[in-house]
Amino acid sequence: MRVMVTGADGFLGKNLCSYLDKIKEVEIISFTRRNNLLQLPCLLENVDFVFHLAGANRPRDQAGFVADNIELTEALCNAIADSRRRISIIYASSTQAILDNPYGISKRNAENVICKFQQKNQITAYIFRLPNIFGKWSRPNYNSVVATYCHNLARNIPIEINDPATKITLVYVDDVVDQFIKLLNGDEGLQVHEYHSVLPQYTITIGELASCIQAFKAGRLELNVHQVGSGLMRALYATYLSFLPHEEFSYSVPRYCDARGSFVEMIKTENSGQVSYFTAKPGVTRGGHFHNTKTEKFLVIKGRAHFRFRHILNGHTIEFDVSSEESKVVDTIPGWAHDITNIGNDEMFVMLWANEIFDRNKPDTFPYLMKL
Repeated sequence: MRVMVTGADGFLGKNLCSYLDKIKEVEIISFTRRNNLLQLPCLLENVDFVFHLAGANRPRDQAGFVADNIELTEALCNAIADSRRRISIIYASSTQAILDNPYGISKRNAENVICKFQQKNQITAYIFRLPNIFGKWSRPNYNSVVATYCHNLARNIPIEINDPATKITLVYVDDVVDQFIKLLNGDEGLQVHEYHSVLPQYTITIGELASCIQAFKAGRLELNVHQVGSGLMRALYATYLSFLPHEEFSYSVPRYCDARGSFVEMIKTENSGQVSYFTAKPGVTRGGHFHNTKTEKFLVIKGRAHFRFRHILNGHTIEFDVSSEESKVVDTIPGWAHDITNIGNDEMFVMLWANEIFDRNKPDTFPYLMKL
């Protein structure tokens, strides 16, 4: 399948082409600002599908709206008609097409061009009215306020918030690409005579958006990782990280050292505890305490460990050895005192997860002399 992507070097185009490039059966034909309209007939030779993503939303003058949004669309439709091929089109329009500003008018006129072309030539055309798209490879001060805030905050550049209560609607670039790929693969559950949207869409105030991105930045210093596993927060967090300067790809975390070894905190979460690791020199025992409610999981990632448990009421004891070769997780049990001894010849490394962030004012950690 030969697929043309207009605006292939733009924000949405780059993300779409990156996905298409992984499909062996697809050959990508790119149309960018380096091309001119006269090249369209040649580029469309044997093309089966067109993603029409090119356009202008911030031209130097209003003539750019006409040239990039309307005239390009007309030239594309005429070239498809001249090819006498039934080439399907997806057009990335904008929710602003319902507005009477210069950008909205130009997108609406481009939609009309495609609608008339589709009706006359009986080709398949899908018009998507998209809100603010955000994600990796977007341009600050051009594509969306998300890109601007992520770029600036990652570089300690002030951001402007005119009205924090202003609401905006966002759609994540990966969700747009996923929908487009479904149509390319023949999932034609959409009516061609309608305007379409991509779901999910997210509504958020400018103030909330700024606070979220500021929290991502502060999280490195505080070791906090927010709920970034799904939905809007997952997409915003990925977008923020994509704007980090190269020198910010890594950062240091606290390390606490004593004669026994070291203890390093890595991640703290809002409601799922924290992740750390510690080391112990040969023969060193760490622990010797119990918890009433706190629980932990240990994973020996280097060396050999001897675990001891003792019930603080009835004195029942349990002992066993664990090697890093076993990939075995050891739980601490509330009401059972426990310690861990390095029984190897080299320094031991142990990964540790606790179900709650350590609170010095209420540590739920009580020393216990392990007499076994």
